[in-house]
Amino acid sequence: MRAIPIAVTALVAALTLTACSDSGDTSGGDSDTKATASATAAAATACEIGQVGLEAGPASEAPAAGDTGIVPFTITNSGDQCTLEGFPVIDLNAGEASATVAGDEAAQPEKLTLAKDDTATFTITYVRGDAADAKSLDAKTVKISLPGATATKDFPWSYGPVAGKTEASDPDASVSPFQHAGD
Repeated sequence: MRAIPIAVTALVAALTLTACSDSGDTSGGDSDTKATASATAAAATACEIGQVGLEAGPASEAPAAGDTGIVPFTITNSGDQCTLEGFPVIDLNAGEASATVAGDEAAQPEKLTLAKDDTATFTITYVRGDAADAKSLDAKTVKISLPGATATKDFPWSYGPVAGKTEASDPDASVSPFQHAGD
């Protein structure tokens, strides 16, 4: 017979907690929910090239045709809080010819929120081509843009030609998703 008083006590406690949850907000919304939505909207602002520093790190250059090289980049947010999601947009340019580098298919990008002075990284991995091979792209610059933004930044490409998978416009290269740098 003791189960009935416990059940009744639990029901009374649940009803009391439900009745106490009214915040007195007559606007029809919960102020905590509004604050969270406002913070989420602020965090959803995409990082722009003009508000971040973008630097190429020391590369591990591919020494000969067929070898793999990596070129790391660091992004430092110098503005208000912003987000990076997915992959950077990477275009290799060789004068009249250019090619877009695909995101690493095996990677799972995450949405990163960068506060002022936070850093993130990404890496371009490429296979060095042979300048005499028509399937290689003799890139001279790399153009980088961030997802959700339109501005771009160019860097010199001094790592040799990039091999093409089937042709020069299909580079044997990939870019990693954004990752937080440091701790």
